[in-house]
Amino acid sequence: MKLAILHELNAERAARRPAILVTDTENGEQRLVKAADFANDPLRAELDKQLRMGKSGNVEAGGKKLFLNVYAPTAKLVIVGAVHISQALAPLARSLGYDVTVVDPRTAFASPERFPDIPLVAEWPDTALPPLNVDAYTAFVAVTHDPKIDDPALLHAFERNCFYIGALGSRKTHAKRGDRLRAQGAKDADIARIHAPIGLAIGAVSPSEIAVSIMAEITAVLRLPPKEKEEAA
Repeated sequence: MKLAILHELNAERAARRPAILVTDTENGEQRLVKAADFANDPLRAELDKQLRMGKSGNVEAGGKKLFLNVYAPTAKLVIVGAVHISQALAPLARSLGYDVTVVDPRTAFASPERFPDIPLVAEWPDTALPPLNVDAYTAFVAVTHDPKIDDPALLHAFERNCFYIGALGSRKTHAKRGDRLRAQGAKDADIARIHAPIGLAIGAVSPSEIAVSIMAEITAVLRLPPKEKEEAA
């Protein structure tokens, strides 16, 4: 890899922006494609597919054999609410490779005894969330059922363009939540991004089952093409 490409790649990785190194396997020529440039690249379909899967691989295009080396940030999961569902969700997400943080100002819930080996921030969202550097590679879940905690957290998730935003509650509860968020400046497009009721409709009942349904929905949003995401919803 040429030094100029390496510097460019390191800059993208430091900024948590995905990029793909395209190598011609016959002559060794390389070029770096940043995610912002995918749409105008002749390999956009192949680039989108490999990035979505999070895997490097060989492709053939334009009569050339190419290797696409995918550099994607580690996905994060921020869970607002140290509740029973979170106790099942946090270790499940970690087993899938996510960097997980649980946020809850209620210290009786956000305790190391209830969340062993999981980073905890026992602060209100306005204080807890900015240092976490929530971004487009972050899944964001609000499950406290307390508007004083969930609402400011969701507003932060809107601003940071999280790839997934989910919130606990029935459709009736979510409608009231939408009214509150609009009153605080949220747009209809923001509220439409919230997956609520949270999780895929698999008939989940127990906290562990609900955690599975949430991670299944997060995975679908992260990995499936847009059309298949709609079918899975």
